[in-house]
Amino acid sequence: YTLDNDVLTTEQRQFYEDNGYLLIKKLVSDKDIERFRKEFLRICKKEVNPPGAMIMKDESLRSQYGQSEKVVNKVQDFQEDKELFRYCTLPEVLKYVECFTGPNIMAMHTMLINKLPDSDKQTFLHPMHQDLHYFPFRPADRIVCSWTAMERADQDNGCLVVQPGTHKEPLKPHGYPKQEGKANKLFHGLLDEAETSPRVHLVMEKGDTVFFHPLLIHGSGVNKTSGFRKSISCHFASSQCYYIDVKNTDQEHLEKEIVEIVRKKYNATSVELRDIWNFRARLVQGERINL
Repeated sequence: YTLDNDVLTTEQRQFYEDNGYLLIKKLVSDKDIERFRKEFLRICKKEVNPPGAMIMKDESLRSQYGQSEKVVNKVQDFQEDKELFRYCTLPEVLKYVECFTGPNIMAMHTMLINKLPDSDKQTFLHPMHQDLHYFPFRPADRIVCSWTAMERADQDNGCLVVQPGTHKEPLKPHGYPKQEGKANKLFHGLLDEAETSPRVHLVMEKGDTVFFHPLLIHGSGVNKTSGFRKSISCHFASSQCYYIDVKNTDQEHLEKEIVEIVRKKYNATSVELRDIWNFRARLVQGERINL
């Protein structure tokens, strides 16, 4: 799951091999995080409008607060926002990413998550899932997510929850969970949760960064505090990864859903899933080969 490198200690490398994730303390500076936070607030207030970005809002709060940090729970695909995209090019992050992807690195999927204080409806609980479900490219072992806490994340405000070792399992069927409350669009979860494997809550301080495998089963809980829990993340892949056809696989219904959303947003008729990924993907190191 890791490549030969002179960055990870033997222990760190073994930990990722066994568990499918690795937490690095204080990797991203407070100064950078403050810049990301300011840019996020500018996006919320519509002072900037990055092309191609999906700004997800909690519809039920919109009437109450209008445009503000209190409503926006996610900015996805920020590859055209210079300031936020800096995250994906930070040398201290890429140094670790390379241990998993090799030297030719594409930033494939970006997100800034602002976990809102939750009502009793549990709308911001992200069910346990494997990220590979969303990705039509392989091999999985050359994909890694880096997820950085923009403030302390713990059990109270909905930190990440992982099931160590589940990266060794295949991609499982996902869909909308049968929970109460309305499921957020595209928040797919495992249809059969692996209740047996233990769950670990990743308590993280500001700037701590976790790198994890796209098959690792993970999710996040509800934010029971009155504050916002922000994180910034990017999925990186080796540019030598290749696209696969998801027809007749468990990922096919997701493809339909994504293509539908994009067609609506851009009034585009003939969009292929591959086009959407091509449009979001950015080379951050080395050379562009397949992706």
